[in-house]
Amino acid sequence: METKVGSVDGVAKPVSNDVGGLPSATCHTLSPSAVACSSDATLGRHLARRLVQLGVTDVFAVPGDFNLTLLDHLIAEPGLRLIGCCNELNAGYAADGYARSRGVGACVVTFTVGGLSVLNAIAGAYSENLPLICIVGGPNTNDYGTNRILHHTIGLPDFSQEVRCFQTVTCYQAVVNNLENAHELLDTAISTAMKDSKPVYISISCNLPAIPHPTFSRDPVPFFLSPRLSNQMGLDAAVEAAAEFLNKAVKPVMVGGPKIRVAKAGKAFVELADACGYAIAVMPAAKGLVPEHHPRFIGTYWGAVSTAFCAEIVESADAYVFAGPIFNDYSSVGYSLLLKKEKSIIVQPDRVVVANGPAFGCILMKDFLRALAKRLNCNKTAYENYSRIFVPRGAPPECQPDEPLRVNILFKHIQNMLSSATAVIAETGDSWFNCQKLNLPQGCGYEFQMQYGSIGWSVGATLGYAQAAKDKRVIACIGDGSFQVTAQDISTMLRCEQKSIIFLINNGGYTIEVEIHDGPYNVIKNWNYTALVDSIHNGEGKCWTTKVQREEELKKAIETATNEKSDCLCFIDVVVHKDDTSKELLEWGSRVSAANSRPPNPQ
Repeated sequence: METKVGSVDGVAKPVSNDVGGLPSATCHTLSPSAVACSSDATLGRHLARRLVQLGVTDVFAVPGDFNLTLLDHLIAEPGLRLIGCCNELNAGYAADGYARSRGVGACVVTFTVGGLSVLNAIAGAYSENLPLICIVGGPNTNDYGTNRILHHTIGLPDFSQEVRCFQTVTCYQAVVNNLENAHELLDTAISTAMKDSKPVYISISCNLPAIPHPTFSRDPVPFFLSPRLSNQMGLDAAVEAAAEFLNKAVKPVMVGGPKIRVAKAGKAFVELADACGYAIAVMPAAKGLVPEHHPRFIGTYWGAVSTAFCAEIVESADAYVFAGPIFNDYSSVGYSLLLKKEKSIIVQPDRVVVANGPAFGCILMKDFLRALAKRLNCNKTAYENYSRIFVPRGAPPECQPDEPLRVNILFKHIQNMLSSATAVIAETGDSWFNCQKLNLPQGCGYEFQMQYGSIGWSVGATLGYAQAAKDKRVIACIGDGSFQVTAQDISTMLRCEQKSIIFLINNGGYTIEVEIHDGPYNVIKNWNYTALVDSIHNGEGKCWTTKVQREEELKKAIETATNEKSDCLCFIDVVVHKDDTSKELLEWGSRVSAANSRPPNPQ
């Protein structure tokens, strides 16, 4: 697929006798009307305006001496807000959360010490197929190709270490150390991020952002990304094979997977579900991508830890359509799914595989699903079977007045908080399993990071998502162990006047690790979390904290957070027993532990 990037019609050429030399003050264009090389025709201004064009109105940054001039230009752009984060990792996580809501995010850090700090967050965005623009302030152009050793490096004159680290977790790397090709490199990198829905790396030498150059003499022309098209013959053949396969089935089902997002096929999935009458389920990493208010939605398919009665219907089906699945050790519960390849149709963003038979490439998921919808017979058998066996989930028993608060009681009350004006962020840990059981109302957002599973992700992601989705109040469920990794950027949430509600689940350790393999390393030092957040607040901004240990205290805290303190960042420290976990985590942990402890195959 070709990508057409914005460019000026008449590119000004520098007057210089030396190839690659700096332009003189006088600039000439190829067009009859001259365009002055004005003082604001700079790389920094071009990049800032390009970000705004994409819909990025907030950039998450940590200043360092190599990126300071660039930051000046980003600040000067009226449509762009620079948000200073407490560390680079959180800046990357914030850009990740922002991209989940806006479709693209951006962060700016300094050379090597900043770049390698943000690397983990960029890898997470890569695994989740998020377009994220990671911008690094690089060395002065005069230092490339010399034997000089710079600070913020590993003490070698080779400056390529950082870009080599980014090569495996970004889809494009641009090292901008020459204004002559800077325009092309920037636009190619940004358009590639949008086209491939993956992060890109852009390094910009620290002495370039403020220098006028004729290639930036006009406002950037908006991108036009040539639409990807399916191979029509392949599409027809795939639909024919799939329709023949599915129309023979007695009780087929549909399951939505996380790659529905990158394929932009959410609406097409629903169109197919409406047309065919199948029961529809969702893989855990795709929760929030498939509407749970759909009349034939049966829950989360997650093998042995699926929501009630969902696995029985999916695994007993004689045909299943998986749209955008990722089958890894976590999503397969230690490779224990009871699925058979000969019963499955796997639809990836650009490929379809029908059972053990034919495979079809160069086919877009949304095109395939829409075309298939016109060919399938309506078959509601699987959903009718589900309706016959389904028993509504009972409410957990009420806590007695002096009884310690239980986790299932906490999530019962969180369920009642959800609406189209809220979004849920679930941290890696037991919140994965408890949040999967929440019923999402129409329009309620939901995000978590299942493929990469980096603990601490949710603090930065909450910051970024809340900054992007001003119309929603974020409800974040974060374990105490994860919170200790990235707690600092509560400070940035306050500076940005965010109104999220954070439930800190305080059980004294890494509970998810305990259920996989217990040991003393899973116990953490307990903090006075409300006092910590109060000290970060320090009287600046609107913040409210409380600690709850009983159900009545929780009810009062939620009432206060949603009414009197609805304009505040609310932090609720929820103290629960260290062994109070969901039954799903107990089952999942034992199966993942078994998968991790498999002995080596005989040599």
